[in-house]
Amino acid sequence: MSTLILALFLLGLIFLGLEIILPGAILGIAGVLLLLGGVAVAWLEHGVQGAAVAFVVAVAAVAALLYLELRVVPRTRFGRRLFLTGAIDGASQPPVADRASDVVGKDAVALTALAPTGLVMVEGRRYEARCDSGFAEEGTRLRVVRVESFQLVVIQSN
Repeated sequence: MSTLILALFLLGLIFLGLEIILPGAILGIAGVLLLLGGVAVAWLEHGVQGAAVAFVVAVAAVAALLYLELRVVPRTRFGRRLFLTGAIDGASQPPVADRASDVVGKDAVALTALAPTGLVMVEGRRYEARCDSGFAEEGTRLRVVRVESFQLVVIQSN
């Protein structure tokens, strides 16, 4: 193989390796194009057989690089700082009312204005709800009548 082919392969692998640190696909795309450029140069200099050998070498090098990035690097001190290992506990949305028997017939309080949807509190838990009796102001006492599409349906209670 010529020096140009090796330089294109080496630069392509470096770009692909840097993609793990600087995500965004630019370096990855450039790395793949450089590897394909190396295969093209091999085809021009050595014919179809040279291109086939260069392609197999490129695929093997990319496989080895992926193995290093996904298996070896995460176990190093640098990799432990680079990769996320913990999980975040919590939710950004109120729980889904998936079991109607738990909430139907219970009293609720509007946490936000329901026009016609908003948040309600039922037995200390927040739920998304729709008010069938029209607009309900914050703090209005409501009653859960049913669950539709993972949303409580409430009416104003007297």
